[in-house]
Amino acid sequence: MQAPWKVIQLELSQKISPLTLPDGYQGILVFFCWQGIPLGDREISASELPLSAAAILNLAVKAISFGVGSQLLGASFAGKLPVDRLHQCPNPLTDWKQLQQLEQPLYALKARWQQPATLSVSVVVCTRDRPEQLKKCLRSLCVLAPSPLEILVIDNAPSSDATRQIVSQFPQLKYILEANPGLSIARNTGIGHCRGDIIAFTDDDVEVHPQWIFGLEQGFKEPEVMAVTGLMLPAELETPAQVAFYQGSNSSRWEYQHLIFGRKFFAAMLSKGVPVWRIGAGANMAFRSQVFQLVGSFNQMLGAGAAGCSEDSEMWYRILAQGWQCRYEPTAVIFHYHRHNLKSLQQQMYQYMRGHIAALLVQFNRYQHWGNLRRTLIALPRYYLKRAFGKYIRGDCQPTLESEVAGCLAGVKYYWQNKDYIAGEEK
Repeated sequence: MQAPWKVIQLELSQKISPLTLPDGYQGILVFFCWQGIPLGDREISASELPLSAAAILNLAVKAISFGVGSQLLGASFAGKLPVDRLHQCPNPLTDWKQLQQLEQPLYALKARWQQPATLSVSVVVCTRDRPEQLKKCLRSLCVLAPSPLEILVIDNAPSSDATRQIVSQFPQLKYILEANPGLSIARNTGIGHCRGDIIAFTDDDVEVHPQWIFGLEQGFKEPEVMAVTGLMLPAELETPAQVAFYQGSNSSRWEYQHLIFGRKFFAAMLSKGVPVWRIGAGANMAFRSQVFQLVGSFNQMLGAGAAGCSEDSEMWYRILAQGWQCRYEPTAVIFHYHRHNLKSLQQQMYQYMRGHIAALLVQFNRYQHWGNLRRTLIALPRYYLKRAFGKYIRGDCQPTLESEVAGCLAGVKYYWQNKDYIAGEEK
C-alpha cells in the first residue's frame, strides 16, 4: 500500500516557511506558484525533510525555470513534443543566457497576466448524478476572473433532480437537461446553446483556478489554433489509488511549458499513430466556436456513456488532420480529484482503454491512416507484454494492468459491433 503524499501550493510572492513532514505521509508534492499560478513542482520525500526556507527557494528556482522561460521567451523555451526520436520536429535550443538576463522575471509575468480579455468565453460543465462534486466545481467557476460570458450545466440523463437543485443555488448559471445519456451527446448539446467566441469544457470532479479563463484565452492568440488544453494537477493524493493514477498515468503529468501541436507533429507521427491523447485532458479544454462547423461535433460513439473515453482526443485528431493547430497552455490550470479507491480506478482505466482503442479504429475508418492500426495491433500489445513481464516476473506493482488489457479487447469489440453506425455518421 502506498502512503499518501501531502499536496501543497507554495506562493513564492510571500514569505517562505520551513517544510516538515506531516504525520502519515510519505512526502510532500509542492506546486511552486507566482500570483497563484503554478510554474513548477517538486516531490520532496521523507528523507529530504525537514527543509529550511533557503533550501526550498533553491528547489523552487530549479523547478520554475522552464515555466518562466516558456512564458516570457516563447519558442526558445517551448516544451518537447511527444514525437518519435527518429523523426524529431525541430526545436530551438533552450537559451539560458536569455533567461539569466531578464530583470525581475516573476514581476514581468504578473504584468503579462493582467492583460485584458479579448475573447468571449462560454463554459460548459457536463454532469451526471454527482451533485456534491458538482457543487465544488461550480463554486470555483463562479469566482473566475475574468468572468466568462456564460456558464452552462448540462444535466445528462439524471436519475433524480439533485443536479437541478444544486444549480438552482447559483442563479448566474444556466441549467440544461439532456435526457439522452452520453458525454459526447451532452457536450454537443452544450455547444448548441453557447454564444461565446470560445467554448471551454470542464468536468464536475475538478476545481478550476481563478484565472483559468485567462490562461485558455492566451492559447488562442494565433489564428491557426483551434483548440487549447491546460494543466491538470491533483487536488489531493490521499489514497493509494490517487497516488497510483498520478504516478502511473502520462495523462496526469503534463509540464509547465507551452506546446504547439501542428502539421509537423502530425506528419512526424502519422506512420506510428499520432499520440493526440498527449495534447491534454477533456476536463480542461477549449475550442473556437467555429471549429465545430469546420470539423464536426463530438463523435457520439465515443466518450463516457458510450465507448468510455477519447471523444476529446478524436476531436483533436480531426483538427490536426485538417491542417489546424492545437496548443497546450500551462497557465490554464485545474485541480482534479482522482478516483479514491482501487476498484474505481480499475474501472476508469478499463473505460480509458476501451475508448482509446475505439477512437483509434474510428480515426482509421475516417482517414485510412495506418498508424492507428499499427498502434492497435503492434505497439499496444508489445507495451502490455512488457508490462506483464514486469508484473509477473519482476513483481512490479501494476494494479490496473488487467483492467487496461480487458479495456483494449472490449474497445475492439465495441467498434466492431457499432462499425455500421459509425460509418453512417462519418459520411
